[in-house]
Amino acid sequence: MKVTGYRSLVTSHDWRRPVGDANGTIASGITEVPVLILETDGGLEGVGLGQHGEIARVFPAVEGQDPRAAPALYDSMLGHVFKSGHAGQTYGAIAAIDMALWDLKAKMAGEPLWRTLGAADRFVRGYASGLCYGLDDDAFAALYGEWAERGFHSAKIKGGKDLARDIRRLKIVQGIMARNNPVPALMLDVNESWNRKQAIRHLAAIEAAGIDLTWIEEPVRRWDAAGHAAITRAARPAVATGENLTGLEQFAPLFDAGAVDVVQAGSVWGITHFTRVAIAAHVRDLPVSPVGYDCNPAAHAAAAVPNMIGLEVQDFHWPAGLDVDQQIADGGVVLGDRPGLGIEVDEAAIAGHRAEGTWNVAGGPHRRPRDAGLRLVPDTGPALP
Repeated sequence: MKVTGYRSLVTSHDWRRPVGDANGTIASGITEVPVLILETDGGLEGVGLGQHGEIARVFPAVEGQDPRAAPALYDSMLGHVFKSGHAGQTYGAIAAIDMALWDLKAKMAGEPLWRTLGAADRFVRGYASGLCYGLDDDAFAALYGEWAERGFHSAKIKGGKDLARDIRRLKIVQGIMARNNPVPALMLDVNESWNRKQAIRHLAAIEAAGIDLTWIEEPVRRWDAAGHAAITRAARPAVATGENLTGLEQFAPLFDAGAVDVVQAGSVWGITHFTRVAIAAHVRDLPVSPVGYDCNPAAHAAAAVPNMIGLEVQDFHWPAGLDVDQQIADGGVVLGDRPGLGIEVDEAAIAGHRAEGTWNVAGGPHRRPRDAGLRLVPDTGPALP
């Protein structure tokens, strides 16, 4: 069976609440979800998720190839673009193709991807993460109460601009998750909104408030190995980072500097990337955690690696036109038996849905505010453009 072509679709996810972080929020709660369909001469089709705007540039590296060679084809795609680099949208295209190749590989074997990757158990433990910055305290508590009802006892919240608010909300979610575990794991994600000295001061204040923070996520800029190393030496919580790094080589400075305690990999960057990052972390005795995305595609790979600490789970619902063979229950993801990723695409439903939504809006979470890392006092107002 050979790869012969592709189709590119865009559906939408209605989160049914505002979503975002310290960089901005999307009030409508509707976001776009790009879907790649990889075609073969045998009739099987592979599904990949995530931005893939440069698909035409990358596709020649896999055209006519056997999908079962997914890891080798990942390297072929990197080699295909090596002159100009593989960051940004180029890596998004590589990742979407890679995900679709793995989907095909498992479908050709007639088994779910978690089984193809060697996992022994279909259950993947997770933690609740509501992309909750735009919610008031009552809506925030109600949302995490839903997670607790599904058996979750670990939670991450969004913060970074108002320390008093962060401490208050950490205490709220601590009480909610304590329904399932008297000592819940609590994580704070500030999405690169601090500088290193702010991080050290703020983490000391959180500890003084009686909160035992499990990890602080992306406290400073993603490439700041020295800054992350200073924070992990000075503060008690683990430092988690890596979701925005595109390729294993970008992790090397963090590893060399002893700058990361929980190694993260974005689910949107594909299956091969996650497994390689996980093994690189494993040989350094570090845990790995995949960052969440629609339909939890990285859960299949997370089930198969030995050092997975927890999968970020962001919602209970699926994007329009996608049917996903998994359940969110018992504090994690229960993967099904449908071959491949377990995602079925209803193209007619997607075409008829027509809901508009994008992460890339003015003031949204994909735009970094001018004053990020430069705030002398807490900022409780909207993010600056």
